[in-house]
Amino acid sequence: MFTIFADTHINFMSKRRLFYGVSIAAILIGVVSIIAHGGLRMGIDFAGGRLIELRLSERLSVQEVRSLAGQAGFPTAEIQAVRESNDVLIRIPLDPADETQGVSVSDRLRTAITSQHPGLTAELLREESIGAKIGGEIARQAFWAILISLGLLLIYIGFRFEPRFALGAVIAVAHDVFFILAYFSIFNKEITMPVVAALLTVAGYSINDTIVVFDRVREQLVRLRREPFERVLDISINQTLSRTIITGTTTLLASLSLAIWGGEVIHDFAVAMSVGIIVGTYSSIFVATALALELRHAAEAKAKA
Repeated sequence: MFTIFADTHINFMSKRRLFYGVSIAAILIGVVSIIAHGGLRMGIDFAGGRLIELRLSERLSVQEVRSLAGQAGFPTAEIQAVRESNDVLIRIPLDPADETQGVSVSDRLRTAITSQHPGLTAELLREESIGAKIGGEIARQAFWAILISLGLLLIYIGFRFEPRFALGAVIAVAHDVFFILAYFSIFNKEITMPVVAALLTVAGYSINDTIVVFDRVREQLVRLRREPFERVLDISINQTLSRTIITGTTTLLASLSLAIWGGEVIHDFAVAMSVGIIVGTYSSIFVATALALELRHAAEAKAKA
């Protein structure tokens, strides 16, 4: 069986405060970004609006398409060019007055574009429309889905291991979810339903990584009962390090392939997954396990007091 890092003796726990600083700094950057942007940028799934994708026979600049959308009566439209193609994504805030005289929004946009560029064709690939009320309901459901999943993970790990392990693992998962949201805020990317699906998938992936480490810790606590708890954690992490790195790398390669070649529809999901896999692998060692150690120290100090 192929292994890497087969016989390592890294003192992970002695470096935990350094990585606390890394995580706190990244979280603060994410918070500042979210505040600076006035909150997360929600896609039409949550905010409501129209999403129209057109395939142009000639490439037009984003600025030119935005100008043409303004001439069609949509000055607030957001334009995004699809990578390596002539396709454009046009997002328009929902307004019932947009549908006038039986002419759809997509037809008005296509007419505005083709009238200014004779010979150019604009094929409608998709048109989606979601009301603000429905979008708000979807946002609430997504929030509760994430919150309930964290609660269930807390119960499951608390039952299978110890409460201190459960708390460390759930904080690590919340840490991973926030990292993804911060990444999307920093790069001003939309939060859509595929991104929420990625958040829930990353939660499961991250907790699986953490459980592998915790399982080994439980085994070593029996075998090395005379060793300090910090030493047991280091031994357990080193023993599972090869599995963690190989699993993370292979999953990351798959998600990066989807992000690069999977097309626009699945791109944000794949990007969120890629970020989550990296952060989840990191947090299973330097957040979940390290917090279990801190909670153990706190319990021992309380017992002595």
